Amino acid sequence: MDEMEEERKGPVCGSFYREPLILPCSHNLCQACARNILVQTPEAESPQSRRASGVSDYDYLDLDKMSLYSEADSGYGSYGGFASAPTTPCQKSPNGVRVFPPAAPPPPHLPPAALAPVPRNACLTCPQCHRSLILDERGLRGFPKNRVLEGVIDRYQQSKAAALRCQLCEKAPKEATVMCEQCDVFYCEPCRLRCHPPRGPLAKHRLVPPAQGRVSRRLSPRKISTCTDHELENHSMYCVQCKVPVCYQCLEEGKHSSHEVKALGAMWKLHKSQLSQALNGLSDRAKEAKEFLVQLRNMVQQIQENSVEFEACLVAQCDALIDALNRRKAQLLSRVNKEHEHKLKVVRDQISHCTVKLRQTTGLMEYCLEVIKENDPSGFLQISDALIRRVHLTEDQWGKGTLTPRMTTDFDLNLDSAPLLQSIHQLDFVQMKASSPVPAPPILQLEECCTHNNSATLSWKQPPLSTVQVEGYILELDDGNGGQFREVYVGKETMCTVDGLHFNSTYSARVKAFNKTGVSQYSKTLVLQTSEGCNFETQSAPYSQLVDIKKLVAVAWFSFDPGSAHSDILFSNDNLTVTCNSYDDRVVLGKTGFSKGLHYWELSIDRYDNHPDPAFGVARVDVLKDVMLGKDDKAWAMYVDNNRSWFMHNNSHTNRTEGGITKGATVGVLLDLTRRTLTFSINEDQQGPVAFENMEGLFFPAVSLNRNVQVTLHTGLPVPEFYTSRASMQ
Repeated sequence: MDEMEEERKGPVCGSFYREPLILPCSHNLCQACARNILVQTPEAESPQSRRASGVSDYDYLDLDKMSLYSEADSGYGSYGGFASAPTTPCQKSPNGVRVFPPAAPPPPHLPPAALAPVPRNACLTCPQCHRSLILDERGLRGFPKNRVLEGVIDRYQQSKAAALRCQLCEKAPKEATVMCEQCDVFYCEPCRLRCHPPRGPLAKHRLVPPAQGRVSRRLSPRKISTCTDHELENHSMYCVQCKVPVCYQCLEEGKHSSHEVKALGAMWKLHKSQLSQALNGLSDRAKEAKEFLVQLRNMVQQIQENSVEFEACLVAQCDALIDALNRRKAQLLSRVNKEHEHKLKVVRDQISHCTVKLRQTTGLMEYCLEVIKENDPSGFLQISDALIRRVHLTEDQWGKGTLTPRMTTDFDLNLDSAPLLQSIHQLDFVQMKASSPVPAPPILQLEECCTHNNSATLSWKQPPLSTVQVEGYILELDDGNGGQFREVYVGKETMCTVDGLHFNSTYSARVKAFNKTGVSQYSKTLVLQTSEGCNFETQSAPYSQLVDIKKLVAVAWFSFDPGSAHSDILFSNDNLTVTCNSYDDRVVLGKTGFSKGLHYWELSIDRYDNHPDPAFGVARVDVLKDVMLGKDDKAWAMYVDNNRSWFMHNNSHTNRTEGGITKGATVGVLLDLTRRTLTFSINEDQQGPVAFENMEGLFFPAVSLNRNVQVTLHTGLPVPEFYTSRASMQ
C-alpha cells in the first residue's frame, strides 16, 4: 500500500483524494480542488460564440490542444468542448504538477453557500495534462465519481488508523476486537461475551474485524451507483462505444440509444479479467526490475571493491616507476661523480706537471742570471752555447697548448629528460576496444626505397582496402651482418631516412603498424645494399697484392651538416663552403659518418688572415662545438698555422711538424678504418707520421675555424699518391 503514494494523492492539494472525479482525460481530481481551479470564460470566448463569429479554433489553441471543441476530434464531446488554457501565470502544486490559479476569492460578505453554483461558461483545466474543458449546465456533476479510488483510500486509511475502541465499555474503552454488521456496534472481547453472546437470535449475526467493519460502514451508503444524467436511475448496462456505465433511461431516450450495450456484470468480470492479464505482464516487468535493482546494488559493491584493488595496483605501479627513477638517479649520480673525479685528476696532474716544469724553468732562469753576472769572458763562453740551447729547448717545451687547460670546467653531460617528462605527461589509462581490430601489415613501396652512400631511405603505405585506423609505424633494421633487428623509427610518417650505416653492407628492413588495440604483422622484408667504400680485409698476402690502391676511389659524397653545427658557422656553396662570424673556434661536422672502409676528402683554404689555427680531422657526433677540434676526447684533429702543425686529442698536443698553410693550400684527411688509422696531408704531401691509431666506431668529418678562415670541402676523391706508395712498400 505504501508504494501507491502518488496514486492516492491529488495533483492540486497534494493530500489524499476526497470525492475524486474522473476527468475526460482519465485523470482524477478532488471535487473541492476542481471547484477551486475553475476559471470563468468570457461569453465572447465560449466555443459557441467563436464558431458563430467564424474565428478558427487554431487561433486559441495552446500547444497540442487542436480541434478540442469537435466531439469527433477530441474524444471528450460528452462533457463539452475544450478551450484554450487561461493566459494567467501557472503555479505548481505540492506534487510538482502545473496548476492554474483559482478564481478570485469570494467577497467576505457572501456566505459559503454562494460557492455552490458553478458559474456559467466555467473552464476547468486538468493539472496533469493541461487540457481545458468548458463545463456544461451540469457543472461538476457531469463528471463521474471514482468510487474505486475512494474505496482504496478508505482501506489504506483504515489500515493506518489508530485502534478502534469498544462502544459499550463504561469507563476506559478497551480496544475493539469485532464488529457486528447487524448491530453496527464495536465490541471488545469481554463486552461481546456479556452483551452479544453467540446464541439465540444473535447467533445469526455476522461478526467481522474492526477495520473491515469500519470500511463496510463507510462503503455501505455508496453500494449503488446512480447515473450522472438521471440521478434517480441506477447503472444497469455498459455502453461499449462510449465505454461508460449507463442506466435504462439513457438507453431509451438518451444519447446511448443507438449504441451497443452489454450487461454491467458481464463487462465488470471481463474488464477485471483483462486488468488481471495486463497485471501479469506488468508483474513480470516489476520482477525483472527488482532483480535488476539487486544486480545494480551488487555492482555498487563490486565497483567499490574493484576501486580499492585498482587503486592499490595503480599505487604499486607508480611506486615501481619511482623506484626505477631513483635507481636511474643513483646511476647517473655515479657517472657524474666519476666525471668529477676524472676532471679533478686531469687538472691536478696538469698542475703537478706545470709546477715541476715551472720550478725547472725558474731554476734555469736564476742560474742564467748568475752566469751573466760573471766577469770571466773565457769561462762564460765555455758554457754559454749550452745554456742558450737549454733556454730555447725549455721555451719550446712551453709551446703552444702547454699553457692551455687539458680539461674544461663544464661537465659534458647533458641529461635529456624531455622524452621522460613527455612520457610522464602522456601516462594514462589505455582502454582496449575489441571492436577496433589491429592494423593490416604495411606495404613497402619499392619504387621509393633507395640507398645513398651510407644512408637508406624507406617508404611504405597501408593496404588500399584497409579501413582500420593507424596511429603510427615502427621501422626496424638489422645490424648489417644478419644480426637482430632494432627499432630505428617510431612515428606517424610513412617515409624515413636512416643515416650512419656501414658502407658496403647489406641491411634488412621491415615495418609494422600499431594502434590502441595492438600491433600489426610485419611487412615483407626488404634487403638494401649501401654504397661500396674502400674496404680492405686483412689477410696474409701483401697489402699491395690484395687490391690496386691507385684504382680505388671512395664513393662517399657528402657536405657539411648545418643541423649539427655551431650557430656561428656560416654556410654557402650548397653547404660545401664554411666560415665563421666569431673570433673563437667553432666546430662543424660532415653529414655522413664512417665506420668501415677507406675514406679520403680534402679541404681547400679559400681565405687565411692573421695566422689563425684551424683544425681538421674526425669527431663523434656529440663533440664539443664551441672549442677547438681535439680539445675533448670526442675528436681527433690536426691544427695548423702558417709555419707548423700539431696533432691533438683530448687536449694532448703531439708531433709538432714543420710546414703550414696559406691561402690556396689544401689539407687532406685520410681515414682508413680497415687499418684503423688517421693520416693528414698538406698539398698532397703527408704531414707528419700516422696521426692516430686504433680508430674504432662511427666518425664524422670535422673542422674547427674562426672568422679569419674559410674552407671548401671536396669529396669522392682518389686515394692520394703518398698513401698508395707507402702501401706498396709494405
